[in-house]
Amino acid sequence: MTGGRLIRRGFTAFATLVMAAALAWGGGLVWFAAILPISVEDPETVTDVIVVLTGGAERVAGGLALLEAGKAPVLFVSGVHRGVDLADLVRLNQPSTSPPACAGHCITLGHAADDTIGNASETAAWMQAGHFTSLRLVTAAYHMPRALLEFHRAMPDCKIVPHPVFPVAFKRDQWWRWPGTIHLLAIEYSKYLGAWVRPLFPSLIPERKT
Repeated sequence: MTGGRLIRRGFTAFATLVMAAALAWGGGLVWFAAILPISVEDPETVTDVIVVLTGGAERVAGGLALLEAGKAPVLFVSGVHRGVDLADLVRLNQPSTSPPACAGHCITLGHAADDTIGNASETAAWMQAGHFTSLRLVTAAYHMPRALLEFHRAMPDCKIVPHPVFPVAFKRDQWWRWPGTIHLLAIEYSKYLGAWVRPLFPSLIPERKT
C-alpha cells in the first residue's frame, strides 16, 4: 500500500469520526432542548430556603416573589457581583419595588461564586452553616439541568425543588428558528456535557476554596 493511499484512508477515517461526533452532538442538542422544563412541576412545597442563581432579572424577581409567597422563610442569592448590595440588586431587577420588610434578616447575598460550580459550592457552605436541609432552586429553565447536576453533587443529601423561570428572550418553542436561542442552547448543552464528564478528569479540576 502506497503512502498516498494510507494518507487518504487516514483522512477518510478522521473525517468519518468528526462527522459521527458532530451528528452525535447535534442529536444530543435536540434531546437537551426536549428535556428542558416547560413549567414549575412543584410550585407548592415549602422548603427551608430559596436559592437564586444570578444571571437574569426573572431569577431575582422570581425568588423575591417566592419569599413573599411564603415558600421559604429565607432567600439566598448566589453569585452576586462584589460591591452590589441588596438595595442595588432589587433596584436593578425590580426598579418599581423596595426590598422586602424582612430583608435585613431573611435575605443573604453570596459574593463568592463566579460560575455554576461556584454557585453550588457557595450555597453548600451556606446551607451547612445554617443547618438547612432543603431548598427551592431558582434559575433559568435552560440552565436548570446543569444547575441541578452541580447542586446534587455538592449537596447529595439535600432536598432540591427546581423552580425554573422562563426568560422571554429564550424561544424554546421552535428554538431552531431563532439564532440567539440556538447559540445559547448550544453553549449551555456543551457546558452540560462538560459537567457530566468532569468527574472523569479530577486532575484537571482546580481545587475550589469556599
